[in-house]
Amino acid sequence: MRKRALITGITGQDGSYLAEHLLDQGYEVVGMLRRSSTLNFERIDHIQDRLTLVSGDLLDEVSLIGLLKEHRPTEVYNLAAQSFVQTSWGQPVLTGETTALGVTRLLDAIRMVDPEIRFYQASSSEMFGKVHEVPQRETTPFYPRSPYGVAKVYGHWITVNYRESYGLHASSGMLFNHESPRRGLEFVTRKVTHAVARIASGIDDKLALGNLDAQRDWGYAADYVRAMWLMLQQDNADDYVVATGETHSVRELCEAAFGHAGLDWQEHVVVDERFLRPAEVDLLVGDPTKAREVLGWEREVDFAGLVAMMVDADRALLRERLR
Repeated sequence: MRKRALITGITGQDGSYLAEHLLDQGYEVVGMLRRSSTLNFERIDHIQDRLTLVSGDLLDEVSLIGLLKEHRPTEVYNLAAQSFVQTSWGQPVLTGETTALGVTRLLDAIRMVDPEIRFYQASSSEMFGKVHEVPQRETTPFYPRSPYGVAKVYGHWITVNYRESYGLHASSGMLFNHESPRRGLEFVTRKVTHAVARIASGIDDKLALGNLDAQRDWGYAADYVRAMWLMLQQDNADDYVVATGETHSVRELCEAAFGHAGLDWQEHVVVDERFLRPAEVDLLVGDPTKAREVLGWEREVDFAGLVAMMVDADRALLRERLR
């Protein structure tokens, strides 16, 4: 019998790469969409005819129960969330409703409809926030520094709680920053590569950024969705850090991206106070040892390759639009 997976947040970066990966593995893929006036199918356009797209909402448990009863998935990947850290300061309650309580609603629906379903929760490196140790591993204490990070901590612990209380096969992936040409423009990596494309084309001249010293552990999203899938293929559910183990500053990101287009970043980048966070997370870097040893997971694209891929994709996109 073919496996069937339900992905919440299928129109997002991770949802689109995960859907591709599961289709390649022979799955039937059901994607959950919120009813909203601004649905963007751009990331799944090329595979949309191979997907079943259905309406549901993490704010509405009845809709989740109905979806599970109708489509009977064997695996559920919860990637839907209010996923932008900056937005969580302005919308802290909505962030809590979707990113925290939404996880409980989905787990509870699984518990009631079919406790044999395997569940993946998208946890986040933002849970570590003001870090207690470097690098961060599965046992590192959480100290979130944004409403988003706080909500993700709740989602993480409720997943552990349902696993231990009800015996659900529920795993969490503590994914560090993962990027791609499909990343939203509000994220700093894509903001930089998109600006490089515009500056290289002579459309713009300057790029305003916040803290250039902030350091992140950046990987490639298509590599990271393989780790999600591998977690649900294990006999026992568990939690895993998924990261590269390397750290790079926003300054290094600018240097690599502008350099790939033959530009000097210092001539174009300006620091703007408006982009500084109320509470900054300074050094996030993950230790992927457990994912490597237990799941057999390895990344395939390094930092330089990722930045080059994103710059090339944004320049190609701009050329297409300017035609």
